[in-house]
Amino acid sequence: MTRLLIRNARVIDPASRLDRVADILIEGDRVAAVGPALERAGAEEFDATGLVAAPGFIDLHVHLREPGFEHAETIESGSRAAAAGGFTSICPMPNTAPVNDSATVTRYIIERARHHAVVNVFPIGAISQNSAGEQLADIGSMKQSGVVAISDDGRPVMNSRLMRRAMELARAFHLPVIDHCEDLNLSAGGDMHEGAESVRRGLRGIPSSAEDVMVARDILLADLTGARLHVAHISTRASVGMVAEAKARGLAVSCEATPHHFALSAADSIPYDSNFKMKPPLRSTCDVEAVAAGIVAGTVDAIATDHAPHAGSEKMQEFELCPFGILGLETALAVTLERLVHAGRISLVRLVELFTTGPARVLGLDRGRLAPGAAADVTLFDPELRWTYDVNRSFSKSRNSPFDGRSFRGGPVATIVAGSFAWRRDR
Repeated sequence: MTRLLIRNARVIDPASRLDRVADILIEGDRVAAVGPALERAGAEEFDATGLVAAPGFIDLHVHLREPGFEHAETIESGSRAAAAGGFTSICPMPNTAPVNDSATVTRYIIERARHHAVVNVFPIGAISQNSAGEQLADIGSMKQSGVVAISDDGRPVMNSRLMRRAMELARAFHLPVIDHCEDLNLSAGGDMHEGAESVRRGLRGIPSSAEDVMVARDILLADLTGARLHVAHISTRASVGMVAEAKARGLAVSCEATPHHFALSAADSIPYDSNFKMKPPLRSTCDVEAVAAGIVAGTVDAIATDHAPHAGSEKMQEFELCPFGILGLETALAVTLERLVHAGRISLVRLVELFTTGPARVLGLDRGRLAPGAAADVTLFDPELRWTYDVNRSFSKSRNSPFDGRSFRGGPVATIVAGSFAWRRDR
């Protein structure tokens, strides 16, 4: 049995309201003890003086591209990027080829992850067959095979009757429904947020209402069915307000925000640079502020990356032709520290909650705790670390990041999964 003793860390565990300097003793794949001046003969020691030790970070929204698009990312490469970003658990969306709409594909992903991933992988299954929005996928068999939620993500279900049935079935199987809220008719043909910048650049716009209309519909259906609804990558002021109102009414509604949606606006993007093209698009400055304010107020339950790798041959086309999506795993913590913690808007405890207990609660995962008996998944980070992100040194197979060359204050130092180091920064 492997033994690891982490010494002198600032241990932050929101689940137990622990925030103090202490040691962590890990035996095998479980936390054995948390407290001052622990001793264990024969244990490997790691000096974490000046570092924060948190429960392993969970990203409930990533794209690993395998099976089908291994030229852009694989389960192995994506998991290594996750570990380098401080994540110990990731949840891949089902938009693969074939789509994860059956127990067969679910089992394939889990088996590949068991042999090749360096972090925990919890797949998300499709809502509809081939994510085509016409017939429900075999949700029950996918649940038995290991999916933790259902979503059609980038191809959201437009048929409200089908979405209602999906929510009813998801409730029966105790699964959350994660929706990429976008009215595809309102957003059709758009390349960036509809506003002054889209007009200035001569690009077709995606209005905020494309998101708002679907958030409103989904909340109404969640109220009707009693399902657990999770709004993915929320990006508009009105959507944040609707989620806050739904929570106040006691509905089982949650939402996530991505670092790029609370750190960058449409005005911050470099014109025609495909590394700034994503869905939802970068919004107006008032929308960016609303997302950040939602995090501060507690409306936002989790921070997710929507890590969406694309090969250079696909991404580096004309802006109107290139696919939507950017990398996010290796920069999420640093961007959050910079924009929210160092800016004085949230505490380190709140940051840890957004990356741990928040997503664990949304998905019903037995993760996000750092206490005796818990899984030995630990994220160690330095809030004051000075470093520069070089996308060409990324563990991802793709290079599509708007944060390339950015210098940050704060970032991950080591990632421990099941009691073993999955990644360590060269200190």
